[in-house]
Amino acid sequence: MSAASHLAEVVAGIDPVIALGVVFATAATDAVYVMFTSAVVRRRRFAAANWSSCWYLLSSFAVISYTENWAYVAFAALGSWLGAFITLTFLRRPE
Repeated sequence: MSAASHLAEVVAGIDPVIALGVVFATAATDAVYVMFTSAVVRRRRFAAANWSSCWYLLSSFAVISYTENWAYVAFAALGSWLGAFITLTFLRRPE
């Protein structure tokens, strides 16, 4: 099989809906990452924890595609939320 025919086969196998979903999820993930970083810099632990959870849910799009088991994503999001909240709790500067 030539490289050109292999490339044509790969391109033909792309699902446009999934491709658009990846584009949307990537754009949303970057936007949420910025919001997360802003909340961390301002030491807003509740906001940072929420943005962290959203960030993980969006970035899990690819994981779901491979594992086909979305149930674990909720646990991962909870862990992400807890991690950000607890970390910022210990990083808070006294006012």
